[in-house]
Amino acid sequence: MPSAPNLNVDLHCHSTVSDGVLEPHALARRAHANGVQMWALTDHDEVSGLPQAGQVARELGMQFVPGIEISVTWSGKTVHIVGLGIDAGHAALNQGLVEIRTGRVERARKIADRLRDLGVPDSYEGALAYAGNPLLISRTHFARFMVERGYCKTMQAVFDKYLGDHKPANVSGSWAKLANALAWIHDSGGRAVIAHPGRYNYTPVQFGALFDEFKQLGGEAIEVITGSHSVDQYRQYADVARRYGFMASCGSDFHSPGESRKDLGSLPLLPADLRAVWHDWV
Repeated sequence: MPSAPNLNVDLHCHSTVSDGVLEPHALARRAHANGVQMWALTDHDEVSGLPQAGQVARELGMQFVPGIEISVTWSGKTVHIVGLGIDAGHAALNQGLVEIRTGRVERARKIADRLRDLGVPDSYEGALAYAGNPLLISRTHFARFMVERGYCKTMQAVFDKYLGDHKPANVSGSWAKLANALAWIHDSGGRAVIAHPGRYNYTPVQFGALFDEFKQLGGEAIEVITGSHSVDQYRQYADVARRYGFMASCGSDFHSPGESRKDLGSLPLLPADLRAVWHDWV
């Protein structure tokens, strides 16, 4: 296998277990067909897809990294923390995820109420039809329903008009505390990664405070190369990794062939001077 920096690595994607459209086994096959050599499934707040994903990945000859993407509330907004190399059976991790999933259902019902008031009836039932796991119904599922019904032409348009931050149908979730999420990841044997930092609408001062707290809590890495980042943001967050001494991660954030900006295995390599989060897993 090539040295760590030269691997085709994809450590962030989603299956039908959360808000993706492919089942875990199909994701594994797509990753392998696209040349991925080290792969992680990181469903939102749920680990039940990991056994199937891992089995198929290993049968295909890929190195599998069990993962999770945990929803966190920090400074009043949602941040996603990826855990890599976790023990999916860890009791405290699973109990924490149960509590987050309960919050997701309550949030979805409130979103449906707001959409009804905006002239979009029956959206909860409509979104539920797109959710492989009803406990993980999300804004993505509402957006798929609304595109299918013709309220908007694209999912991005749904977020821009209805469901994005500060839009009329968005409901802020009340998720895990950052300290708790990192404790669950670390206690289960994993490494903690800030997912797609370029997506968060924080001021420079707030970003500095987030990175400081994450580092103080033992956070190891940030996503530098991700399907959610522009080329300029690749450079920006590579500089953040250097400044704070974070390891760097790489993941497409793949959800669907028709929706995602980047396919599995299609991202460029990390800058050669950065320490990959998987450097000692090869």
